Amino acid sequence: MNSIHDMGGMDGLGPLEIEANEPVFHADWERRVFGMVMTTRCGTERFRHAIERMPPADYLRTSYFEHWLHGVETALIEIGTLNEDEIATRMEELKAAD
Repeated sequence: MNSIHDMGGMDGLGPLEIEANEPVFHADWERRVFGMVMTTRCGTERFRHAIERMPPADYLRTSYFEHWLHGVETALIEIGTLNEDEIATRMEELKAAD
């Protein structure tokens, strides 16, 4: 693959910032996304392919676990487990509870 989604080894992106004592998860939602990916049956290939189809601008402006969230949502929609309306409804419920 040679796209924005595979930036390993690309020149000109500046130094890699390493956070001292970096936690595995920076927020609880990241932990939940990790759990969703590990427990769903969407398949590794489908999950990765979903991430690789993110629009490049979206990919660059989002974090690692936002990529994972996009991937699991896309994969679950494609296999018919969820639909976009269900995701939107749940997002509204979460916002209202905040």
